[in-house]
Amino acid sequence: MKKFIFFFLILGSLQAQIRLPKLISDGMILQRDAPLTLWGWASPGESIALTLAGKTYKTKTSPQGDWKIQIPAHAADGKAHEISIKGKNQILLKDVYFGDVWLCSGQSNMVHQLDIHDVTYARDIEEANFPLIRQFLVPTIGRLQGPAKDLSGGSWQKAIGENVRPFSAVAYFFAREIHLKYGIPVGIINSSYGGTPIEAWTSEEGLKDFPDFTTTLNKNKDSIYVAETQKAAFTPPRASKDLGMAEKWFSTEYTPKAWRSIQVPGYWEDQGIRNLDGVVWYRKEIQISADASLDAPKLWLGRIVDADEVFINGQKIGGFTYQYPQRRYKVPQNLLKPGKNLIVVKVSNFFGKGGFVPDKPHALILGKDTIDLRGEWKYKVGEVFEPQAPRPMGISVQNQPSSLFNSMIHPFVNFSIKGVLWYQGESNAGRPQIYEKQIRALVTDWRRHWPEVPFIHAQLPGFMEYTYLPTESNWAQLREASRRTLDIPRTAMTVNIDLGEWNDIHPDNKLDVGRRMALAARKIAYGDELVYSGPIIQKAQKQGQKIILSFEHIGSALSTADGEEPQEFAVAGSDKKFKWVKATLQGKQILLDISELPEAKYVRYAWADNPVNPNVINSEGLPASPFEIEVN
Repeated sequence: MKKFIFFFLILGSLQAQIRLPKLISDGMILQRDAPLTLWGWASPGESIALTLAGKTYKTKTSPQGDWKIQIPAHAADGKAHEISIKGKNQILLKDVYFGDVWLCSGQSNMVHQLDIHDVTYARDIEEANFPLIRQFLVPTIGRLQGPAKDLSGGSWQKAIGENVRPFSAVAYFFAREIHLKYGIPVGIINSSYGGTPIEAWTSEEGLKDFPDFTTTLNKNKDSIYVAETQKAAFTPPRASKDLGMAEKWFSTEYTPKAWRSIQVPGYWEDQGIRNLDGVVWYRKEIQISADASLDAPKLWLGRIVDADEVFINGQKIGGFTYQYPQRRYKVPQNLLKPGKNLIVVKVSNFFGKGGFVPDKPHALILGKDTIDLRGEWKYKVGEVFEPQAPRPMGISVQNQPSSLFNSMIHPFVNFSIKGVLWYQGESNAGRPQIYEKQIRALVTDWRRHWPEVPFIHAQLPGFMEYTYLPTESNWAQLREASRRTLDIPRTAMTVNIDLGEWNDIHPDNKLDVGRRMALAARKIAYGDELVYSGPIIQKAQKQGQKIILSFEHIGSALSTADGEEPQEFAVAGSDKKFKWVKATLQGKQILLDISELPEAKYVRYAWADNPVNPNVINSEGLPASPFEIEVN
């Protein structure tokens, strides 16, 4: 009996503890100039008192133990505040500022931290000293069982020195621009997840007009269905038969036999190996001079498809399990030595071409000296993967409709924000026809919680191989879907077509994306008068043997980035068979010569996955958006 009494005393004590959402914590930024809601949990019927700036606000918890307190608007006064929340226990929140809070969401190009781009932005990291720019990094997790009440973790971090490395690079550069321009604290809620589609970020209510997604949502509510689907899709781990690992090909004691020559960078399928999915080992001996600096050496191997393990002088120094990260490895001190050194790379490829992605840096960095690693290496196949029978697809929870809204957005819909930055779309490029409708649904959905919140989205940059003939393109269709949503009030789109890399879905230039988002925010969120966007097509009118294109957001005049005539314009008749046409600038318009296709009905600009030379800009140097438009 005493044990039961003791148990209930402990339970009662636990129930009495006030609990706050993870987002409401020390060091947070609260939205200035707007009524606020703070909330949490305690025991049912408990009296809660919140004290801020000398004023106390009171409430009682519901029968379920929930409580909310409304706080009137506060200005950004530049002072650190404390917030006391008292019930049967007391919580004191310190170092709280009022400023502007931006929700930064999307997939990997919003995720990408400064740390991943620390070569390009080494100086920005070193000089970061912005205690009033703070990020809350939302843990990446999906949820099928409906909206969650709280996040699974996270804390507010200041943008100071090395602590800035986990910041979203795009969001950091955006926040830095806004902070320096207006002198206010800026909070970043970084709620983003690599490789995820837009429907995962939209609530069940927001997807009601998408029958395919609602069908999936309903299926996913059945835990038995989910468990059986995952069980049927389970693939046992592949038993390794890698001869290279068994014989220790990475060792300095190993004597290579029957190795062949191969060029790095490059794919092995392009160098005499046909359709090999498996493990290929690369080997190169290098000479280091006696006077070379061996302090903090670095090894750059570009991108590798798909996975790698890297060894120097027999010691493993790193590796990645997927293809996208840049391979920039720090070499342990005292591992390299003057004279002969051995670099061995084990590359595993599971689908498509395998090897080293071209057009990336491949070098050993030794202080001011660089040893170029491009050129001839030796290779040997360690394992060939046998084709496996197709298995049913499993459920990737983070990619399911509403799963990320449930776990990474809903827990803080009560938290006031200034605006939204959205960088996403790569994962929806396979179905671009519905993306416009999806963006509209997302904006409407999120504005049910944050009414009329400014929404700024990044149009996708160029990516993949160049095409020198007019072509169809899913990525172009996706960019067009983004452009067509600009009639939604208080939205803006940054044009980034010039910021891509043909061989990297995660281009290095995150600074200009952040700056362009800040320009858009200055207009639609802060009311500044400025040219904040690249040229956006307005209309196309036929006049004799010419088509006259008119734009908005052009400043004083249209121009081109290279001083040449406008490029990347194509026209088509009703058959939509597009042909290049000559374009000329005329002040605030562009004229297309259609003398060879007088029946032209459609115009496209920069319509490709990665257009070769989309050179039209405005007087502010911002690039024109790709488009397709019908001629009037």
